[in-house]
Amino acid sequence: MKTIQSVNDFVIKFANVNGTGSASANNLFAKALFRMGLPVSPKNIFPSNIQGLPTWYEVRVSEKGYLGRRGGVDIMLSVNPQSMPADIQEVESGGYFIYDNTKPLDLRLIRNDVHIIGLPLTAICNREYSDPRLRLLFKNVIYIGALAALLDIDFRVLTDLVGDQFKGKEKLIAPNVHALELGHQYATENYDCPISIRVEKRDLVGDNILLDGNTAIALGCIYGGATMAAWYPITPSTSVIEAFEKYCKRMRIDPGTGRKNYAIVQAEDELAAIGMVVGASWNGARSFTATSGPGLSLMSEILGLAYFSEVPTVLIDVQRVGPSTGMPTRTQQSDILSAAYASHGDTKHILLFPSTPRECFDMAADSFDLAERLQTPVIILTDLDMGMNDNMSPPLQWDDERTYDRGKVMTANELDQIENFGRYEDVDLDAICYRTYPGTHPTKGAFVNRGTSRDENAVYTESGEVYERNMHRLMAKWETAKQYVPGPEMTNASQDTDRGVIFFGTSEASSMEALDYLAEEGVHIDAMRVKSFPFNDEVEAFIDDHERTFVIEQNRDAQLRTLLMAEFEFGPDKLKSVLCFDGTPISARNIRKQILQQIPGSNVMPLRRETARRSGGEAQ
Repeated sequence: MKTIQSVNDFVIKFANVNGTGSASANNLFAKALFRMGLPVSPKNIFPSNIQGLPTWYEVRVSEKGYLGRRGGVDIMLSVNPQSMPADIQEVESGGYFIYDNTKPLDLRLIRNDVHIIGLPLTAICNREYSDPRLRLLFKNVIYIGALAALLDIDFRVLTDLVGDQFKGKEKLIAPNVHALELGHQYATENYDCPISIRVEKRDLVGDNILLDGNTAIALGCIYGGATMAAWYPITPSTSVIEAFEKYCKRMRIDPGTGRKNYAIVQAEDELAAIGMVVGASWNGARSFTATSGPGLSLMSEILGLAYFSEVPTVLIDVQRVGPSTGMPTRTQQSDILSAAYASHGDTKHILLFPSTPRECFDMAADSFDLAERLQTPVIILTDLDMGMNDNMSPPLQWDDERTYDRGKVMTANELDQIENFGRYEDVDLDAICYRTYPGTHPTKGAFVNRGTSRDENAVYTESGEVYERNMHRLMAKWETAKQYVPGPEMTNASQDTDRGVIFFGTSEASSMEALDYLAEEGVHIDAMRVKSFPFNDEVEAFIDDHERTFVIEQNRDAQLRTLLMAEFEFGPDKLKSVLCFDGTPISARNIRKQILQQIPGSNVMPLRRETARRSGGEAQ
């Protein structure tokens, strides 16, 4: 039988039952490899119910530093009979299927091209524990111990992690270490360890950290000066506000009085939440809300109000699978168009596309400066994959000398120097007007903040000419915004090419890996990662300079491609789609395959293991 031989380059997938405590144990496995100096990328694929349905946890280990999904599974550890028939079919030929053999494996499931390893997990738990709950929980820890022997993981690293995890709850440390030892002992006594897929210590992670995007965004809001958040709970954005509250309790408490210098309001619905944010922002507080696709739909009318009345507003959209309820615990990039043009009428909103936790932090902090400088909504588009999974990231950094850009806000002294304050008067000819905070001056600077049409002095009018003039100015401000939003990031191929690829957000890692595979096959492609909308001239020039540009995104309707075509008026033959919308993060294999299918004369053959090992991964 063929056997996969690999050191520090594999994908392992855990198949569990939701609600059994498996995520904690699986996370322990990923952190152990990270502490051994290995780049890892864990993905928790879980159902939306509380308990009972299948759940999976996939860990990518790549000495080459590839952090996106590769595609395919080299080791499957399945302890869920419900998903086992499908689980074993995912294993690569020559890979390993590990299961609880307390009950024999159905002979119909056995594959002759896969190594089968049985661990009597239930039997060991029944022997060691009388409490049904402990049997359920420690089964997961036992298989981590067995994996430590099978993959040659440093056992001391695991025990140190257990000590860290239960610091302050010392009585839990010994039982967990004992469970690890039970699994380790069984594997070493019954199998030749390590197997052909194993790990070795390296020093490849440097000062990187493991951090989820939602926590990084919450910290970015703290450092960006946010003091108010209004929200309505929705997966997968809830932990943004939970983390914000957690860090506010550390960093937004007056040390002298103990007073809370922040406000967090759980509103009755998303409409109320965005309304509170607009109101707080109008009053001068840096405010934000966090939601997902269904919430964005509900917030669209008030986003139109903020756009038209020019109130700084920050919204974090952690995207999930839609439409409607969709699959609320799966990932997509499917809110691009609804965010870009949210509300009825003619609106355009600034979008930011972070691709790492570090960028989540930076863009969250920057979003408040952008919103106040440009007096408009700013929407950060991340997704469940980034938001709820640990991602390897450079440490977060902050310049303590940095000052906030509050934009054009007039003081009382400045109001005294002018005869008339026109809230919507373009004084500097950059389409950004001056504003005031309520109560700045006893007699000057007041205005009615309205959603109806008004003139330069904020006075209601139904004059078509005045309305048109105002809308032209808002469009001119959109052009001004291009000077402030982050520009794209380009990576040129090693050879001249007339092909390009554009991607954004969490598609970056898999896209760059796929381009490495394609280059090895003689297909060279220039790459551009867009970081924001509006797109600047570099994006248009990149597309114009290439005969064909592939647009990689995680939705069905090619929304980024649609946005590019709408903004630059390129024809459909110029931009070709590479799509994934099954709710799992896009993989390098998938990208490579779709690109080759659209290149005339390409032979789309699976990469063999030997070829993949040279490039640090595997494609299909």
